[in-house]
Amino acid sequence: MTLYKKREKFSGISRETGKALSKAGISPNTWTILSLIPAFITMYFLFEQDFIWASIFFAVAAFLDFVDGSVARASHRVTKYGAYLDTIVDRYVEGIVLFGLIFAGLPDFILPIAAWIFLYLFGSVMTTYVKAAAKEKELIPEGKELKGGLLERAERLLLLFLGLVLGYFSRECLTLVIVLLAVFANLSAIQRIRIAGKSTKQQ
Repeated sequence: MTLYKKREKFSGISRETGKALSKAGISPNTWTILSLIPAFITMYFLFEQDFIWASIFFAVAAFLDFVDGSVARASHRVTKYGAYLDTIVDRYVEGIVLFGLIFAGLPDFILPIAAWIFLYLFGSVMTTYVKAAAKEKELIPEGKELKGGLLERAERLLLLFLGLVLGYFSRECLTLVIVLLAVFANLSAIQRIRIAGKSTKQQ
C-alpha cells in the first residue's frame, strides 16, 4: 500500500509543521527552490563518496520538499503555479542526486550502474509524466488525479535515503537498492498507464 493512501495519518504533522514554518515569512515557492541547495550538496558528497553526509543532506532536501506544501496550506497561499513549480523542482532534485550517484564509485550489477541509474530516473519521470498526460488527454474524470502504483515519490525518496545510509556500510547494497528502484519505478509507470486505461473504459 502506497503512502498516499495513508496521507490522513500525516496530515496533523503537515499542518503543525506548516503553521510553525509559515511564521518565518518565507514564501512556499521559496521553500521549493531552497530544496535545490541540499540536493547539490548531496551530489557533492556523492562525488566524494561520503554516503553519511550525502544521506543527511538528501534527508534535508526531502524535508524541504514536504515543507513547501505544508506552508502553502497553512498560510492559505496554495496556487497552481506553486504546484507546478513544486513538480518541476522535484524532478531536478531527483536528477541532481542521481547524477551524483553516477560518480559515487558503485559496483555494477549485470548492467553498468549508470544504466540502472538512467532506468531509475526514466521510470521516475515516466511515473509523473503518465499522470500529467492522462490529465491532459482527459482520461481521468474532472477533479480527480491519477494516483497509485508500487512506488510513489514518497516511497522512492524513502528507499533512496535508506540506500544511501546502507551505502556507508556496503556499496553493493546501495547498488541493489538502485536496481530495485529502477525496476519498480518503471513498473509503477506501467501500473498508472493501466489505471488510466481502466478509467477510460468506465467513462
